[in-house]
Amino acid sequence: MCGIVGYIGNKEVAPLLVDCLRRLEYRGYDSAGVAVFQNGDHNEIVIRKAIGKLYNLDSLLKDNPAHGAVGMGHTRWATHGEPSEENAHPHRSGSIVVVHNGIIENNQELRDELVAKGHMFLSETDTEVIPHLIDQVMREDTGLSFKDALYVVVRRLDGAFAIVAMCEREPDKLLVAKKNAPIVIGLGDAENFVASDIPALLEHTRKIVFLEDGEIAEVTRESVTYSKFNGEPIEHEPQLISWDVSVAMKNGYKHFLLKEIHEQPRAIIDTMRGRVSQGTLSFRELEAQRVMLMGIKNLRLIACGTSWHACLIGKFLIEEIAGIPVEVDYASEYRYRKTPTRDEEAVLVISQSGETADTGFCLDLANQKCISTIAICNVFGSNIARKAKITLITQAGPELSVASSKAFTTQLTTLYLFAIHMGILRGVVNKEQERKLLEDLTHLPTLLQEVIADQKAIELIANSYRNAKGFLYLGRGVNYPVALEGALKLKELSYIQAEGYPAGEMKHGPIALIDEKMPVVICIPHDELYQKSLSNLQEVVARGAPVIALTDAPAKELARLAKLVKEIVLVPHTNHFLMPILFTIPMQLLAYHIAVLRGTDVDQPRNLAKSVTVE
Repeated sequence: MCGIVGYIGNKEVAPLLVDCLRRLEYRGYDSAGVAVFQNGDHNEIVIRKAIGKLYNLDSLLKDNPAHGAVGMGHTRWATHGEPSEENAHPHRSGSIVVVHNGIIENNQELRDELVAKGHMFLSETDTEVIPHLIDQVMREDTGLSFKDALYVVVRRLDGAFAIVAMCEREPDKLLVAKKNAPIVIGLGDAENFVASDIPALLEHTRKIVFLEDGEIAEVTRESVTYSKFNGEPIEHEPQLISWDVSVAMKNGYKHFLLKEIHEQPRAIIDTMRGRVSQGTLSFRELEAQRVMLMGIKNLRLIACGTSWHACLIGKFLIEEIAGIPVEVDYASEYRYRKTPTRDEEAVLVISQSGETADTGFCLDLANQKCISTIAICNVFGSNIARKAKITLITQAGPELSVASSKAFTTQLTTLYLFAIHMGILRGVVNKEQERKLLEDLTHLPTLLQEVIADQKAIELIANSYRNAKGFLYLGRGVNYPVALEGALKLKELSYIQAEGYPAGEMKHGPIALIDEKMPVVICIPHDELYQKSLSNLQEVVARGAPVIALTDAPAKELARLAKLVKEIVLVPHTNHFLMPILFTIPMQLLAYHIAVLRGTDVDQPRNLAKSVTVE
């Protein structure tokens, strides 16, 4: 969602804020703004805002500079109110200026109360009630400090929020408050930083504090102090972040997405590192919870979007390798269902950012029910990572394109390792099976390199179908969720309508869509369902649809259809549990190249945000 940055130190703040906001562009936004304590005799906060991309704000600041060494910035993704300069952050009331990420659910009630007391609102946003409320509290009790007023206000706000606030009466500080929305503090030398995500700060500091829900930070040049919403002081130890700054840059690639697709072999190696050695699995995060894991008889996987597709594949892996029954739920639906708890059930949630709101609420619900919880995510210290009983970090590194690529394949890698570990614990995976399963995984990065290196064929296919009005994606067994993910990628990146289905379900409705103008992408690995998939392909070919077939070895049956199958994309062969990862790469590349040819914004597709931190 929205991006937040803040700085207090001795550097010229406006260009620093814009540069940090650029590193959060992957979160998605429609407007941007900064607030700066202007140098001079008066403690005046000046605000500059612009709709559209950050270069509009940058141009505005060049024409109308704001000079100072304390400030904050924001990129807005519209929720309350359309994209406009009035609705862009920061928002002001009197001496108070605020930026905010999240949703204030009792916004209308608070707005009505403040209007009755004489406040005039300039925007449609829920955020604007926050500075007005702080301002009102300080008017009613002139003895209250800025921080004391914030203590009062945060206890009146319902919903999710990460707030950074400044006050003209107290110019040498930033105040930060967090509840169910991400925010981190970066610690420097005679300077300190605030951001909604780590990549914004990597060029300036590696010492990070993850603020917890219900906490406030007071940030000055020389120190940061922490307290709970009730004023109780607390301490935080900073975490040292090891991400390479270059990982957050494009490094010569045209788009972050293309770079991140190419990074998948390395990301999978990093996810295995320290866990796989000489045919043996060593999963320290899981070994410490052996008793809890041994008691699991049922498992529920919960996620949103691409991570939900990872859950669907995870169901196949865990049930077949470990023999544990698995249910899969959308986080946005599970939270509101009256779902009975099954015997010895555990909940496993997946989130790239570790901040996905719906998924986080489901984790909270499971914890409240005293259900054992496991999380797979990519961000150490994130909200979900901290709350789960067991957290498995995927080691994908920063993923800056909105459309997920390496996060998805490292999630699948982690689920594969988790399934093997659970199989070993339950005595259904013996030493030889463990060795073979891990050997296949260690060869996977090399196979992925082969697929990525052969993307010229995908570019040619993309050029042939760039103007198609719709696509159908099909797969069977463990590969049908890959069809769902392939269709999602095409929709996200190119804005072409695409549907993914289990191939066996095609004749129960979707076959009505098929004609000579409907490209069909189908996964046909040589597994136990090969003949079934081939029959589904023949049904498609019989209706004249152009077919793009992904397969690991074109047999004579497929070759006979070659005149009608317009394209055959070869991928290397591996065990059927890992084939979804290999099939995912050409689908990512197909969506990417079609999007480039259609001229869409590949890294920041319209209406989408990287981390969905509100319901």
